[in-house]
Amino acid sequence: MILNTELEYKGNLFPSNIISYEKNLDTLYFTSQNGVILQITVIRDSVLRFRYTTTGIFENDFSYAITKYASRGYNHLEVKEEEDKYIIITSKLKCHINKADLRNAIYEAQTNELLCEDELGFHWEESYEFGGDIVKMSKVAQEGESYYGLGDKPADVNLKGKRFENWVTDSYAYGKYTDPIYKTIPFYTALHHKKSYGIFFDNTFRSYFDFCQERRNVSSFWAQGGEMNYYFIYGPEMSEVVANYTDLTGKPHQLPPLWALGYHQCKWSYYPEAKVKEITNKFRELKIPCDAIYLDIDYMEGFRCFTWSKEYFPDPKRMVKELADDGFKTIVIIDPGIKIDKEYSVFKEGLENDYFCKRADGPYMKGKVWPGECYFPDFTNPEVREWWSNLFKELIEEIGVKGVWNDMNEPAVMDVPGKSFPDDVRHDYEGNPCSHRKAHNIYGMQMARATYQGLKKFAYPKRPFVITRAAYSGTQRYTSSWTGDNVASWEHLSIANIQAQRMCMSGFSFIGSDIGGFAEQPNGELYARWIQLGIFHPFCRTHSSGDHGDQEPWTFGKNITNVVRKFIELRYQLLPYLYTAFWRYAEEGIPILKSLVLYDQQDTHTHYRSDEFICGEKILACPILEPNAKGRRMYFPAGEWYNFWTDEIVEGGQELWVDADLDSMPIFIKSGALIPKYPVQQYVGEKEIEELKLDVYFKIGKETSQVYEDAHDGYDYIKGRYSLRNFTLTGKTTELIIQQHKLGKYTTPYDTFKLQLHGLPFKIKKVIIDKVEYSFKDIKLNGDNSFIINKDFTDLHIL
Repeated sequence: MILNTELEYKGNLFPSNIISYEKNLDTLYFTSQNGVILQITVIRDSVLRFRYTTTGIFENDFSYAITKYASRGYNHLEVKEEEDKYIIITSKLKCHINKADLRNAIYEAQTNELLCEDELGFHWEESYEFGGDIVKMSKVAQEGESYYGLGDKPADVNLKGKRFENWVTDSYAYGKYTDPIYKTIPFYTALHHKKSYGIFFDNTFRSYFDFCQERRNVSSFWAQGGEMNYYFIYGPEMSEVVANYTDLTGKPHQLPPLWALGYHQCKWSYYPEAKVKEITNKFRELKIPCDAIYLDIDYMEGFRCFTWSKEYFPDPKRMVKELADDGFKTIVIIDPGIKIDKEYSVFKEGLENDYFCKRADGPYMKGKVWPGECYFPDFTNPEVREWWSNLFKELIEEIGVKGVWNDMNEPAVMDVPGKSFPDDVRHDYEGNPCSHRKAHNIYGMQMARATYQGLKKFAYPKRPFVITRAAYSGTQRYTSSWTGDNVASWEHLSIANIQAQRMCMSGFSFIGSDIGGFAEQPNGELYARWIQLGIFHPFCRTHSSGDHGDQEPWTFGKNITNVVRKFIELRYQLLPYLYTAFWRYAEEGIPILKSLVLYDQQDTHTHYRSDEFICGEKILACPILEPNAKGRRMYFPAGEWYNFWTDEIVEGGQELWVDADLDSMPIFIKSGALIPKYPVQQYVGEKEIEELKLDVYFKIGKETSQVYEDAHDGYDYIKGRYSLRNFTLTGKTTELIIQQHKLGKYTTPYDTFKLQLHGLPFKIKKVIIDKVEYSFKDIKLNGDNSFIINKDFTDLHIL
């Protein structure tokens, strides 16, 4: 006879008092009386990892997010025991562990300022439905604390007062505040009292973040399974927090080829071949620069991946070569769903080798996508990733495709609740078998990784180019991304601006949006304003569903075409500047786009600004976000800023009106900057670069600038064949000094710089280069304050 028919519902459970402490090199263990163990690992002086178990045993320590190349090591570590607490001290941080309940508080080591403290701290709830725990953490929100990051959330830059869910979701035509959408990046940066720290909650289950929404002075995060496992990353600068997080989860494994930073054109779908040629010919005829043309699902035979439609593309190899001869790289889409078809070799191989995902009771996971009924590879199995990577041999090595675009990899499944796999699907998870509850958020990441491995293999000695829609923390190592199926509306133009900034401050800089909107149809004005924003995004591509009309640059009449051409040409002029910013991102983890708060956190005016952003280090841009606008108000951070169009100087620290008719956009250059420019090309590599133009913006005082160049593709730069020019500008009332220090073994194809001086407050009387005075005729000094000098100068004095 059963008396107790219900399980006892215990509610939230908490650690009790510490009964033992143990230190093993860089890792400390605190065990509580009720069996909870807190493991703290000192990764770096400014990075601590917190890991909790409620069973007394830690699971196998494995993460897809953390890179094996992450920096480790610290300068100082000591542990003190006091009556009521343990204190862990590094050269940057002091962490207090409360003996009564394992709650922690973290202070700056030098100043003893409080950075972050537990409120309830770690607690958990037993999950009777699935087993394991629902793991929870709550922190006290400090006075004036703000929160940033969390990936592609379509909300304001500052997340305070909002709650979010992390579950990778196909969100067609999402709106502002739609949540969740395509990516899961459970990392945020907090800022209070002008100091910044970050928290990365490395848990792939469905997770939630609450930034003082439920309780005014409490921030919290929790997950529906797995471990409470998070990293605390101290700045104090936000840019250092983001760089350290990017170091932890991985910087891009290599620079993109320069053409990948050009303009790309895409539509669902360009077919047959004649249509593709018509589009590419029109670009060249109208002299609108473009580097890449995309083929969506209709290029395939019945939507079967790795096939070509014989009707629409009878000879893909010839077509791809002809496009390449005209400067176009062909990029094709590949989705995860493999059509169930016994005549289809990819399906047969997958089936024979047992590579497809299965349900809990054994049958294959079957779902409907574009080809109809499909099975889905288990990309969490290394053997499956290796097989998948080898499937790209024909596309890349033989046909000559230059890039691959992974879509629908949330994974998206049609006509089912939740639009994805059911929870009971099983995954290998690198030999740590689990359900889809754990693997869902990393499925798209592992597909992109397998695709990247294939392209790296078969594109060699050129660099791979991959794009993914779905992502988890660390996906930036392999691929670029875009913000998914947006809408042709002014609101979405604003969302695109914020999402790109947010992705960059979440460690994922190679990002863009579907310019003009994917769903519905923009008018010419909206399209032009979107291009103006898009040329500053690291990934620059027009893409549309095609259901509502055309969306090529020439679709909206001659006036709009001229505006669009003007801005795409500006993108191509700025390629060496963007490439340098990308090099800094790949080298140091510095975001390519910076929200104003990331650029200057000391100025509290920046903490709630969403529209303005810094591209690279020296360009301030602000899109026009409403129709019929002749300009807008915008905020200028500290310093002096030159109007890009007029050279008028604006003093920072204030909000001002800026004129910007449809053929213009608010763009400002930081005083003291050297901005490198290439000539306009129709595609990267069309012209040999015979001279590098340097726009020099005068300032009283010092400013440094960098220009990074290499062969623009291939791997020679890794062997030291790159050119890094470090410029130091020193401006005085009657003198301008520019010093150059060059590193690297790469010899650029040009021999000279054309210097264009802006804002020079005096008339040039003398030019001395490396202690030799030059006549104005020798350097071709012009009335517009431009002149030509040898690229290898070390010291230039203009008097």
